[in-house]
Amino acid sequence: MLKKILLLGSGELGKEFVIAAQRLGQQVVAVDSYENAPAMQVADHFEVINMLDGAALDAVVAKHQPDLIVPEIEAIRTERFYDYEKQGIQVVPSAKAANFTMDRRAIRDLAAKELGLRTAKYLYATSLDEMYTAVEEVGMPCVVKPLMSSSGKGQSVVKCKDDIQKAWEIAGAKGRGDSGEVIVEAFVKFTSEITLLTVTQQDGPTLFCPAIGHVQERGDYQQSWQPALISDADVKAAQEMADKVTAALGGAGIWGVEFFICEDGVVFSELSPRPHDTGMVTLAGTQNFSEFELHCRAVLALPIPEITLERVGASSVILAKEEGVNPYFEGLEKIAVYPKSDFRLFGKPTTREYRRMGVTLAYDSVDTDVMATVEKAKEMAALVSVKNK
Repeated sequence: MLKKILLLGSGELGKEFVIAAQRLGQQVVAVDSYENAPAMQVADHFEVINMLDGAALDAVVAKHQPDLIVPEIEAIRTERFYDYEKQGIQVVPSAKAANFTMDRRAIRDLAAKELGLRTAKYLYATSLDEMYTAVEEVGMPCVVKPLMSSSGKGQSVVKCKDDIQKAWEIAGAKGRGDSGEVIVEAFVKFTSEITLLTVTQQDGPTLFCPAIGHVQERGDYQQSWQPALISDADVKAAQEMADKVTAALGGAGIWGVEFFICEDGVVFSELSPRPHDTGMVTLAGTQNFSEFELHCRAVLALPIPEITLERVGASSVILAKEEGVNPYFEGLEKIAVYPKSDFRLFGKPTTREYRRMGVTLAYDSVDTDVMATVEKAKEMAALVSVKNK
């Protein structure tokens, strides 16, 4: 049962995955572009490479001969995954899934054109001139995103013509990978946003976690809570769409499937083939298994009999305010006294403005108002300050 796992990307989500894997007796090699990344601090071994360098990626795979490759970020030369599968290495969820979901063009065209899922109107642009044309056709306000990015990096809202060039520059500067292309997406008038964590198994039915509600700023999540306050009809619609798109991509693991909840129904937004940042709320014990434990069990082909809601919970991010090194935290003793709460500090060695450095967690019994736990988590996060030596 012992497997060697090559984790590509070693942020806070990867760190929790490593902990879950090691609790099941697995060995993990954590890879990232900088030393002392969060997952490296708990992994068995680590490597520092540019994962967009195909030769460097091949060399690490050849050196460690992993049984599984688990991507955690987008900035990877994912076309190499097909060769690794031919070598007998299990790519999570699959080489096809990793390639499609690391590229907004591939996943959006799959969802809208091939599967017929309801999405926002969208167009692509490979130059500033094309972007002006796309914005004119899609209409304003609209959202501009790099084809490769995570946690909202490089994302902008275009409200007027003067915003277009700035949005193009932000997408180029903060997107991941070497694609110079962006997606221009019509703004969806939604009442709420949700993440539906979806678990596909090698031998077993697809399972769904209770929907997670979340709030975003600057394209990055600020608070998440479980369960989301949406109708049963919207839950069913989201599950049906998540089932279709994950089945089309194939493979085993957890997927973070994002949706807009609108007055007239559910709109598919995005898909990640791995634990989702909003799913850190599951660290509050909201489910019988956290999203990281579910991902680990699924990729190891361990049966998951059910996913149950154990209590309501919320997470709120702890953000840095400026660039720096060797960060430390003030105010932890203030939040440690809160009942029915917890927190996680990620161990990132450097800071920058708005960088996520930790989360606060709040929980209560299943019959409690979940939004009250959100307010508690926000209150706790506000008491913590990130400082640099």
